[in-house]
Amino acid sequence: MEEKSYKEYLKNITTFVFDVDGVLTDGSITITTQGELLRTMNIRDGYALKTAVDQGFNICIISGGNNEGLRLRLKGLGITNIYLGVQHKTDALKEYLELYDIDPKNVLYMGDDIPDLYPMQLVGLSCCPQDATSEIKAISKYISHKNGGQGCVRDIVEQVLKVHGKWSQDANAQLD
Repeated sequence: MEEKSYKEYLKNITTFVFDVDGVLTDGSITITTQGELLRTMNIRDGYALKTAVDQGFNICIISGGNNEGLRLRLKGLGITNIYLGVQHKTDALKEYLELYDIDPKNVLYMGDDIPDLYPMQLVGLSCCPQDATSEIKAISKYISHKNGGQGCVRDIVEQVLKVHGKWSQDANAQLD
């Protein structure tokens, strides 16, 4: 039996689930003298996430990291389902899907490392950044040509929204 192309899954996606470190960031942290952990996020990823929210897609963030600055940034993009400090991502994913009665086959999950391995196997479209670990690449139906924190989220969100006819067709129309 021939494997389906990842593009065949895009039309069924209603929900995005993203890890943070290594997906929305490049996985690097800067530690201040006060012990605060600072991350850098890509503004174009943020634009894609905000556009997806505005177009009615469900977005959930599941991260082992726990940082209130991160929560504020994500809430500023309109994302309300934010699970931080998660030990077991599979449990958080199942809780989220049950809470909103979401069919896992309609979910895209993008992760980059071992903690994402099991939850990624529960969804319709598993994706990862170009620089994900080999274990994650092996189970991903789509590997972005972009690295974590360098536009991989924008890459896949834009593809899904275009298939659904919900990506901006004319950027100039927004300037009028």
